Amino acid sequence: MNSLTVRATVAVISALAMLSLAVPCSAQQKMVPPAPTAPAAQPSPAVTQAPAPAAVQAPAAPAAAAPAAAAPVAASPASDTPATPAEREGKLLRAATAELRELSPWSMFKSADVLVKAVMIGLAFASLVTWTIFIAKMIELSVVQRKLRNALTKIADARSLAEAQFALGAKGSVLSSLLSAAMREARLSAGISSDSGIKERAASSFGEIVRAEARRIRLGMGLLATIGATSPFVGLFGTVWGIMNSFIGISKSQTTNLAVVAPGIAEALLATALGLVAAIPAVIIYNHFARVTKGYLELVGRASGAAGRLLSRDLDRTHVSSVGGAHSRSAAE
Repeated sequence: MNSLTVRATVAVISALAMLSLAVPCSAQQKMVPPAPTAPAAQPSPAVTQAPAPAAVQAPAAPAAAAPAAAAPVAASPASDTPATPAEREGKLLRAATAELRELSPWSMFKSADVLVKAVMIGLAFASLVTWTIFIAKMIELSVVQRKLRNALTKIADARSLAEAQFALGAKGSVLSSLLSAAMREARLSAGISSDSGIKERAASSFGEIVRAEARRIRLGMGLLATIGATSPFVGLFGTVWGIMNSFIGISKSQTTNLAVVAPGIAEALLATALGLVAAIPAVIIYNHFARVTKGYLELVGRASGAAGRLLSRDLDRTHVSSVGGAHSRSAAE
């Protein structure tokens, strides 16, 4: 029993001791929560400090966005300000590039100056006149040459003026005019015994007819010579005027870029090109007609000689017949 009592007493004492120890632990546990709150409060500043840079950076983004938004606002009034030389040259270069894509003789003519346009129109008209004269003179010279050759062939075997005129008929050629002049002079000189005087007067009439025919056949060749001689200078005048306007435009645009100034210079050079287009054919056609006209006038000279020979034969026959008649009258007496 004593041992049991002792054990019970020890158990009670140990239980009380444990209870006494448990009470302070529970008190400490009740006192500890304020302490952990302090360390919990310590990380909270760290947590608040971490967003702090974000908060600092957040205003920076609107600040960067604000100039970006303000940039268009600032750019809008800049469009009203005068452009810099580089921007102006860029605009002119783009305009010149667009124009060069459509650069053609017709577009250059339309964009040329009024005086240059007048020069171009005048040169185009001169070229048209040149080709018109060429076609007309080619037809005329071929017709008269063929007609005169045929007429000379027909009177080659004629023995008198009357026979030659009958062989030609009523064809209006220069040979017919020569024969008519010879017969008229022989008729007007009837009763005159001087054959040299009759032939001289007939030759004078022939010379007038030949000169008139030469003037007629050369009609239009003076205009060809004028066009061939003056067209290059007229075109050069238009070119000089156009280049002057181009340099004025260069001074206004304040740029020397070739793509910008090329259209104006090309328009000016077009006048010179048209001047050469009008002058070169005019000179070639004039030289061709000079040779052809010379050949035709040689045929006219042959016709004049044929008419003079026929007149001389008629005069000789008249004298022979008159001498024969005088001999027959003397023999009858």
